[in-house]
Amino acid sequence: MSREIALEPLTAEAFAPYGDVIETHGEPSFQINAGMCDRFHDLARVDFDGEGSRIGISAGRGRPYALPYELTMVERHPYGSQAFLPMSEDPFMVIVAAEEAGTPGRPRAFITNGRQGVNYLRGVWHGVLTPLGRTADFVIVDRIPTAGNLEEHHYDAPWSIVEA
Repeated sequence: MSREIALEPLTAEAFAPYGDVIETHGEPSFQINAGMCDRFHDLARVDFDGEGSRIGISAGRGRPYALPYELTMVERHPYGSQAFLPMSEDPFMVIVAAEEAGTPGRPRAFITNGRQGVNYLRGVWHGVLTPLGRTADFVIVDRIPTAGNLEEHHYDAPWSIVEA
């Protein structure tokens, strides 16, 4: 079995089993602010669990990665979804893996169009924040406190993610 993964364009349909693509696409849901703002409403399924927990909005500055990228580890958050919204128009890589027999299976790798964010559903295995090309800032929406909400899986052999 090849351990090479080709990047795919990020689409809502392809990403649906893992979470939500957050983007302004198509017609807005409705207007707000006396018609001066088009609202694209309820784009992600924010979900969290745990007594004393809440949703937090943070910012992160990701350092760039290069292709080919050697994927050795994925993580998941059992108590809450996690969203990343870019603060620039730079594409970034989105890596996910469906669970197979209790561990993450063969990963899929997507490339955003530079104007898309993602929301990983609770419990979905995913790669780390992976900007390409240059350092990039992101808004992060996830469960606070983060303690106890992280599981990591290290693959026996790396997966190589390459351009399509």
